Amino acid sequence: MAITCELTVNFNCGIRDYSGKKKRQTLKTQRVVDKATGRLLCLAHDAGRRHDIRLFKESGVRLHPETEAITDTRYIGLQKLHGKTTMPNKRSKKNPLSKQDKQENRHISTDRVPAEHVIAGLKRFKVVSDRYRHHRKCFGLRFTLIAGCYNKDLTP
Repeated sequence: MAITCELTVNFNCGIRDYSGKKKRQTLKTQRVVDKATGRLLCLAHDAGRRHDIRLFKESGVRLHPETEAITDTRYIGLQKLHGKTTMPNKRSKKNPLSKQDKQENRHISTDRVPAEHVIAGLKRFKVVSDRYRHHRKCFGLRFTLIAGCYNKDLTP
């Protein structure tokens, strides 16, 4: 199971959605993807300024203790909440990564490929990939409908 989070630029929103990193109003979507089937299991939406781990905590997603969660480095506190969380190692200026750490990161990124394919599949819908120009309160509903269409497309 892979957990990803991504920002969408919003055209019509106020100061509460302002992202200091992107210097614009954004909306954030968290996706929980089943690695084996490539299906979207859960979605959560919030303002772009919300931190990823806080969005995870407030979304109410509960992972089974035996489920392995593969995340990126934005979910640093998730290892305290869920024991079987796999996350790439980070380097710092003073401590570069060893060859073994780089090899582990490559293995983790290989496991995250199905989640990235799901993101690419969702971006075929232009509402997701382009600037969102509709009402902010309808974003969650539209994204959920698109996710349902994506999951329906996967079923034989």
